[in-house]
Amino acid sequence: MAGYDGVVTTPSLVFATASYGYLQDSLCAYDHCEAGEVETRYFPDGERYLRILTESVGRDVVVLGGTINDADTLTLYDLACATVGAGARTLTLVIPFFGYQTMERRVKPGEVVVAKTRARLFSSIPPAASGNRVVLMDLHSEGIPHYFSGEVHPVHLSARSLILDEIRRVGGGEFVLGATDAGRAKWVESLANDLGVEGAFIFKRRHDDGSTEAAAMNADVRDRRVVIYDDMIRTGGSLIGAARAYLDAGANSTAAVATHGVFPGEAFRSLADSGLFTHIVCTDSHPRSLELADEPQLDVVSIAGLLAEFLGG
Repeated sequence: MAGYDGVVTTPSLVFATASYGYLQDSLCAYDHCEAGEVETRYFPDGERYLRILTESVGRDVVVLGGTINDADTLTLYDLACATVGAGARTLTLVIPFFGYQTMERRVKPGEVVVAKTRARLFSSIPPAASGNRVVLMDLHSEGIPHYFSGEVHPVHLSARSLILDEIRRVGGGEFVLGATDAGRAKWVESLANDLGVEGAFIFKRRHDDGSTEAAAMNADVRDRRVVIYDDMIRTGGSLIGAARAYLDAGANSTAAVATHGVFPGEAFRSLADSGLFTHIVCTDSHPRSLELADEPQLDVVSIAGLLAEFLGG
C-alpha cells in the first residue's frame, strides 16, 4: 500500500487501546492493516505498565482509540509516543470519538476549554520520521481541528456515506429528515438535500427556569415519518423532546440516527422505554454501542470499512 506521503510500504501496523480492541479486529480484517500487539498489566498500586511488542521500525503505524475518559486518553497518548520512540515511519492517531466536546469553548471567565487542552496534549506527541496526523470523525464542533498544532496534521473524516445509507434504510419510501433543534439545521439540511427529502427543524423557546418547549416548526410533518439525525446521542433528552414535538405535530412515526452512540448510564433504556422510536441507529465509533448491540431497538453499523478506505488511500 501507499503511505500518506505516497511511498509504497508494507501494511499499516495498527495498535489500539483495550477499549477499542473490537475496532482493531474489524480494521485488521482488511489486507492493508496488520494488528500490533501491546502488553498491558498493572502494578499493585494501580500504575499501568505498557510495552509495544510488535516491531515498529520503519512502519506506518496507526494508534486507534477514543477519548472516552481520561484513562483511555492517556493510554492513547502513551501508545502513540511509544510507537514513535520505537521508530515508526509515520504515525496516524485515529480517534473515532473525540470526547471533551461539551467544553469546546469558554462561556464564563476561568472555564477550562478541555477540548483545546486535550488537543494540545496530542499535539505534543514527538514527530515520527515522516510525520504525524490525527484522524477525527463527525465532530460536534467543527472548530476543534484548529486546536491541534505543531507537528500533527488534523483530518476531519466524515461518516456521511454510512449515515445516508442508514437514514434511507430506516426512512423507507417517503420520510422527512428532522433535526433535534435549529442548532443542527445546517447539518440536517445538507443531508436532506443529498437524500432528496424535506428537512424539518424545531424552533425552541427557553423559559426562565432553563426548560424549553417547541415554539414552531418549519415543515408540515402530518401523516409522515420523521427520521431524526444528530451527530451524537448522550442522555437522549433532546432526542426525546424532538420526537415528541414531531409526533405532536402529526408525524405518524419517528426513528433516530446518529454517528456516535455514547448512551451513558441508563440513557439508552430511557430512549427505548419512551416508545417514541421505531429504530435507533448509531455507528461503533464508541465502545458503549457494542455493549448495547443486543438491544432489539438498536442497530449498530461499523466504521471499519470507512477507516480502512481512508488508511488505504
